Amino acid sequence: MHDDRQLFQAVHVIAARFAGQPVPVVMAALARHLPQAPGISAPEIRRIAEEISVGRDPSGL
Repeated sequence: MHDDRQLFQAVHVIAARFAGQPVPVVMAALARHLPQAPGISAPEIRRIAEEISVGRDPSGL
């Protein structure tokens, strides 16, 4: 089982580092750095990557 706080922190760090980058670049970063979490689907990762790509931080942190 994953720790939600750890997941949100990882998204926050990626958002800060990859804001404005193309979606495929952000998706690759998410794939490398997100902790394994059941229930996070490919469409959800893409949605997160799209948010980061336009400069938003979907982590809420």
